[in-house]
Formats: sequence, C-alpha cells, structure tokens
Amino acid sequence: MAENKIFAGPRVRRIRNGLQLTQTAMAEALGISPSYLNLIERNQRPLTVQLLLKLSSVYKVDLDELQGETGSGLAHLREVFADPLLAGELPGDQELIEIAEAAPNASGGIVKLYRAYREQASRLKDLADLLAGQGHMAALSGTRLPIDEMREAFEARPNHFARIEEAMEAFHAALSPGDDLTGALKGWLKKEHGLVVRTLPVHAMPNLRRRFDRHSMRLFISERLSPFDQTREIAMEVASIACHEAIDAELEQFRFSTAEARRIGRFELARYAAHALMMPYQAFLAAAQRAKYDIDILRSRFQVSFEQAANRLTMLQRPGAAGIPFFLMEIDNAGHRLRRAGALGFPGARFGGACPKLNIHAAFAVPGQVLVDRVEMPEGSEFLVVSRTLDGPQAGFQERVRRTALLIGCDAGFAEEVVYGASRMPAVPVGAACRLCERQGCLARAEPPVTRPLGLDEMATGLSVFDFQ
Repeated sequence: MAENKIFAGPRVRRIRNGLQLTQTAMAEALGISPSYLNLIERNQRPLTVQLLLKLSSVYKVDLDELQGETGSGLAHLREVFADPLLAGELPGDQELIEIAEAAPNASGGIVKLYRAYREQASRLKDLADLLAGQGHMAALSGTRLPIDEMREAFEARPNHFARIEEAMEAFHAALSPGDDLTGALKGWLKKEHGLVVRTLPVHAMPNLRRRFDRHSMRLFISERLSPFDQTREIAMEVASIACHEAIDAELEQFRFSTAEARRIGRFELARYAAHALMMPYQAFLAAAQRAKYDIDILRSRFQVSFEQAANRLTMLQRPGAAGIPFFLMEIDNAGHRLRRAGALGFPGARFGGACPKLNIHAAFAVPGQVLVDRVEMPEGSEFLVVSRTLDGPQAGFQERVRRTALLIGCDAGFAEEVVYGASRMPAVPVGAACRLCERQGCLARAEPPVTRPLGLDEMATGLSVFDFQ
C-alpha cells in the first residue's frame, strides 16, 4: 500500500502550529504517540490513509492541502536560483522543494527580496544612464558578473586596437593568400605548427563550434557553421598563435579584476583579430569608401557574412585613415542584448538602443531583409540605422532556429556618404529607453519614465498605458 503513504511532515507541523497545539496534544487526538508524530513531522514516517482521514475529521483539514505539490512557491524559487549569480549554487531541485515545503513563508520572503533586488538594480541602472546623459558620472551599476565587466569595458572605448591591426596586416601580407584565405590559413597551420583542420558532422560534435585536440594536433570545426563562420573560427586559431603578443598587450590595458573576465576578453580580442585578418584594414577601408559602405557589396567582395562586414565597419578608426564612426548592437528575439560596440564607443547616453520603435525589433518579422530608418532622439540628435536578421548555426529538423538581429548606425550627418542615406526619409521619434524617455502619447511605451510621476486619471485615459504628468 506504498501508494497510500504521503510524506508531508512540514505541512502537518504548519497545521499544528496554526492551531497552537503541542505534539503531545495532537498525538493524543490522532491516537498515536508523540514520538511517532515527531517522526512524521521530520518526514521520517509517512502519513497513511488512516491518519489522513483522522486529520480531516478531527481538525477539518483539507486533504488537498496535505497531498498537493509545492506549486507556485517552488516555481518562484526556481526563478530566483536561475539568476546567473545563483545558478551554480544548487545541484538540483531537492533543496528548493524542502525550502518550499518546510518554510513557505520564508520561501515567499526570498522571492519578494529577489524581485525587489532586480527592480532596484534596474532603477539604479536607469538612473545611472540618465545621469551619464547629463554629463554626471555615477557609481551605480547592476550585477557585476565577468561578462558584464568585459562588456562594459569594451563598449565604453573605441572598437579599434592598433597593435592587433598592425600585426594582422603584416601577417596577411606575408601569407599572401590570394583568393583562397581559408586554404592559405589551413596550409599555414599545417606547415608551421603541424595542425590539421577537419570539419566534423553534427553527430560527432553536437554542441561545439570548434575544438582543438592537443594530442592529435587537429582543429575540429562543426559543419553546422556557415563557410564564413568556419573561416572565422580558423582565423581565430591562427590569430591566437601568430598575434598572441599583440592580443596580450591590448588585454593588459583593461586590467580586468578576475581571471574569467580576462579569458572572455581574450576571446573577444581573438575574434577582433580574425576580422582584421579576413578583411585587411587598408583594402577594406578603400572598398568601403568606394561602395559608400554598402554592407552587401563588402560581404561579397571579401567573402564574409553580413555580420562580419558590419562588425568590421565599426573598427575603421586608424588615426589619419579613419572611416565613418559606425556603432552596432545585436539582440535576440526576446530583446536580450548580446553585443554592443562602436567606433567611438557605443553611444549609450545619446542613442541608448532600448527603444521598441527601433527597426531592429521589426527585423524579426522580415528575416533577411535590410531595414533602413532615420531616427530622432528627444533632444533633437538624429541617427541613420540599418537593421537585418542574422542566422545562427544550421539547425536540425526538430531544432529551433537561432536567429538574432543586428543594428548598425551612425550619426545622420554622415548620411550623404552612406548608400543607405541616399533617400531623405522622415525621422522616426525614438528614445534611449522607456524609463528615460518623456515622449507623451507613445503607443510603444513599455514602462513609465523614472523622472515623472504617473498621471492616472479616472476621467481621461491617454493612448499609452503609462500616462505620466
């Protein structure tokens, strides 16, 4: 009759405490010994059907209260411990189940505290952005994970690393790859380091983009990747070997506080070096200026992807030979920011990039199509922005396709020099982010501004669900 036994000790204890009974008094009413009730409350003995019926008849207890799951309490605790700060703390759900069952009020308190923390962190970040836009520095920040530290460091400075550019330009000239860069890189790895590049099928490497096997001296590349991304992975390996001194020198400038932040930063610099190798500075700048920065023409000429060519445009800031100062950002279809960079640093204070009216969000509705807009910020500055979706690694039949969207932009003053600014279009009024934007009657507003009180009025309701005074 094991199926008729229920371990519900913490629930029995809550019932007893709610009735202000001692273990002796409850045990006597149930016809069991106090020691047996103590074992039940510690989940060392089950509740039998007979005891369930006794509890129901003596104390009018709802049986569902004893047999039900922890329900939403457990779900909310899972939400808390899914946060990156806590994700590695628990090996499984067992401890969460015990907390939710044994101390539901404490569990609810943890959830409330966590949600208050997230709301406070969000408000502090918004306030810091607002102060930064007014020229004030604020020592306010959100969660400082290594990836956050790396992102903040890279986004705040120009996306140009002179040592890496010079090293990769010299290496490309010595390599002289002609029209087959991928073949030349494979040949260099084989000749100089005895390293062989192999493309592996999905079943052999289902979860990795690339893997370097030191024992067999082979670099494995996943067949999931496009030819352009396969070339970049090989170029990253070559750059990490041939350009390691320049990468180390640039990495030292950041003075990251943790080893993990340094590791992530090194990866980003190797990725930068791969782009510099695939699209040499002088040749790419000259081609970009002739093509009026048409990304599709550049991707075809250098045999790279749209994303790679767009990234390279933000890197053209060599003193005396600079291109238009582009910036870019990449998001997924849930709105999560994956990457931001800029030729002069990402213009977060002026542009923001979190407005729902930006065409980067509309790009998901028309995959592969290039969308162009001129946008106007509340203080009057204008930007030319170009957005397009990017496809991730090749997905299998029953896998969900990974698709992100990229926005690349520049100050509207450069519009005449860019193919996308040829036609004069009306500017779309946008803001840095809803919490920092004071545009009245915005149909796309998702949050109230932190600078104004809500103007709820029983007699008149505006177009936005967050009207403010």
